[in-house]
Amino acid sequence: MSVLVVGISHNSAPVSLLERVALDADGVQKMIHAVAAAEHVVEATVISTCNRIELYAEVDRFHGSVEELSRLLVDKAGETTEAMLPHLYVHYDDGAVGHLFRVASGLDSMALGEGQILGQAREALRLGQELGTVGPALNVLFQQALRVGKRSHAETDIDRAAPSLVTAALERAGDVAGRRVVVLGAGSMAGLAVATVSRQGAGEIVVLNRTPERAERLAREYAARPAGLDRLDAELARADLLISCTGSAGAVVSAEQVRAAVADGRSLAVVDLALPRDVEDGVAALPGVTLVGLAELAEDVHAGGAAGEVEAVREIVTQEVAAFLAARRQASVTPTVVALRSMATSVVDAEMARLDGRLPDLDERARAEVLQTMRRVADKLLHEPTVRVRELANETGAVSYAAALAELFALDPEAVTAVTRPGGVA
Repeated sequence: MSVLVVGISHNSAPVSLLERVALDADGVQKMIHAVAAAEHVVEATVISTCNRIELYAEVDRFHGSVEELSRLLVDKAGETTEAMLPHLYVHYDDGAVGHLFRVASGLDSMALGEGQILGQAREALRLGQELGTVGPALNVLFQQALRVGKRSHAETDIDRAAPSLVTAALERAGDVAGRRVVVLGAGSMAGLAVATVSRQGAGEIVVLNRTPERAERLAREYAARPAGLDRLDAELARADLLISCTGSAGAVVSAEQVRAAVADGRSLAVVDLALPRDVEDGVAALPGVTLVGLAELAEDVHAGGAAGEVEAVREIVTQEVAAFLAARRQASVTPTVVALRSMATSVVDAEMARLDGRLPDLDERARAEVLQTMRRVADKLLHEPTVRVRELANETGAVSYAAALAELFALDPEAVTAVTRPGGVA
């Protein structure tokens, strides 16, 4: 079994294509089920953010799985395979481990070092567990990735290696101090937006959301004013800055709405942090309107990266990947070692039974001494091979020392497999 990742992100595709594969909450669940239903997939989950969709699977066959998982993203985009494939990336086994650790550490994010990806990876794990598609392999991998991400943020200043998407967007939109700000949405990105403009001294902050309770909860935290989506036109007419990040399936702010809001000749900055985009394309052409979107931010957020912090996180990721792979190779040897020792115990027991038949009058003390001697002999004979096979398991290469050990001692494959089952020896 091996881990496979098939994905598309801001690093491999334009925003226009990412918009077409973007998933809402219901879409994420459907995609997880679709991945899990693929022929060679044993476990599955999906990381879905505003700038990446990644399908994670534990598979028993590489080529068939890559084709089927790629097809899911091709179909979602409504593109031809030829047009879509250049924008997809594939990581397998050791490469998949390294990729997820880099993602969790913020090294692969549009805003280098941003911490939101940790929550998104945690959500992928939680959802897969809830849907019953995540098993031991992905559970261990994602748990370790979360620890790697936390370590990267704790031991370095990667958080400050680049501005967040919100900060980078506001730098383009202009000074926030004293301005009227409307934030459309109440999710994690909206929360970050409200916190940022509040810290920068916005004059008034209004939070609009389809669900009034969520708008009230976010507004209350930052002394902002909540309102429903039905107030969008009225609030736009008074706003200096609109930040939109709803996660809706289509545009929620039309060019006509913005045109009406600036009809008196005033200026309006519009920041669209959603994917798919919340704001219609035509807004950028309106007089007095400055539109900032994800495509414009990509260069800014990477240009702010501090090389030293990035290198420090890369070193952490390299260490953690090596440790994880070594532990996994050690674990792969354990069933064979346990089966070998179990076989040795069976041989000792069989020989003792034969001795009992040939020497029925052997007293208990002598019998116990013979049994102990036989066990010591078996342990000494097995000690060096089992120690060496664990050491050799840490060496990369095509040789499977566990398989060689099983072949040399003619171990029953069923006995080895039984160790890894629930309730097995290991």
